[in-house]
Amino acid sequence: MITITFNGAVNVDNIDLYEDIFNGQRQNPNGCQIRGTYFVSHKYTNYSAVQDLHRKGHEISVFSLTHKDDPTYWTQGTYDDWLAEMAGARLIVERFANITDGSIIGVRAPYLRVGGNKQFEMMADQFFVYDASITASLGRVPIWPYTLYFRMPHKCNGNAHNCPSRSHPVWEMVMNELDRRDDPTFDESLPGCHMVDSCSNIQSGEQFGRLLRHNFNRHYNTNRAPLGLHFHASWLKSKKEYREELIKFIEEMLGRNDVFFVTMLQVIQWMQNPTELNALRDFQEWKEKCDVKGQPYCSLPNACPLTTRELPGETLRLFTCMECPNNYPWILDPTGDGFSKK
Repeated sequence: MITITFNGAVNVDNIDLYEDIFNGQRQNPNGCQIRGTYFVSHKYTNYSAVQDLHRKGHEISVFSLTHKDDPTYWTQGTYDDWLAEMAGARLIVERFANITDGSIIGVRAPYLRVGGNKQFEMMADQFFVYDASITASLGRVPIWPYTLYFRMPHKCNGNAHNCPSRSHPVWEMVMNELDRRDDPTFDESLPGCHMVDSCSNIQSGEQFGRLLRHNFNRHYNTNRAPLGLHFHASWLKSKKEYREELIKFIEEMLGRNDVFFVTMLQVIQWMQNPTELNALRDFQEWKEKCDVKGQPYCSLPNACPLTTRELPGETLRLFTCMECPNNYPWILDPTGDGFSKK
C-alpha cells in the first residue's frame, strides 16, 4: 500500500497538480482509481475544489484551522485549543465543501507538532479516528500504523518529544522517515526525512526517482509496511521534473499487480480486515466510489469576499458551492454566522 498525502490549502495554486496526478485514468489492480489523502488547512482553501476531491473518492482530513506559525502553540496547546483548531476545521470543511457523510476522521498537526495527551483526548471525544503527525526514525524496517491503546512501538523522536503517554482509542498513521541517500549501498548514513520536501539533498528529478524506488523497495522487501509519500504541493510544482518523476513512478507501480495507492482510511480498513491479494479485487471497502465520472457539483462557485473581526483589515475570499456566510469563518466563529463579544 502506498499513501500519497498533501498538506495545506487546496486552491488554484495546486488544483492542476492534483488533476494531473489523479487524472481518472490511473487504476489500482482492482480497477478502481488511485486515491490520495488531503490534510486541508482553512485559509485560502477553495471549498468547491475540496468538494470535488471528495466526490471523486479522495480522503479529506484536517490540518488545523489557523495553521498558526508559532510551534509552541501546538506543542503546548490546551484541550480547548486542539478542539477549536481541529473540530473547528472539520466543521468548516463539512459545511462549505458540503461533506455530510462523516468521512473527515483524520488529523495532522501543523509542523508535525504533536499535542501530547491533550490532542488525543480531544480526538477520542470528537470521534477522530487517526492522527498522522508522529514520525518514526529511519530504522532497519519501517513501522506499520498502530493504535494508541498500547505503548508506541518506537521512540518519540522529533515532534518536540510530545507524544501521547497514556492509552487512547485512536490510530496513529505513523510517518516513516525516508532514506534519502543517493547511493544507499555506499553513502554514509544520513538522517531520514518525513516529508518528501524535507529531503533537502534531492535537487533533481533523477534523484527524486531514485528516492521513490529505493524507499519502495525498503518497504516492499522487508515487512511491507505502507509507504507514505507526504508532500506540500508547492515542492512538486517547484520543478516540472518532480511532477513527471512522481507520475512515472505511479505508472510503473501500477504495472505490477500487487501495489495499491490508497487513502489513510483504506489502510486502516485493510488492517482491520486483512485480505489476500487474490481476494482484493472484491474487497468491498476498497471498491467504494470506485470509478467516479461526471461533473463537479457546481461549475461556478460563490467567491464570497468576507471579513472577520478576528483578522482585522483582511478581506478573504471563500470559494464554495454553498451559500456565503456573513463572516469569514475563524477560530471563534467557525460557521461564519457571527459571534457576540463577551
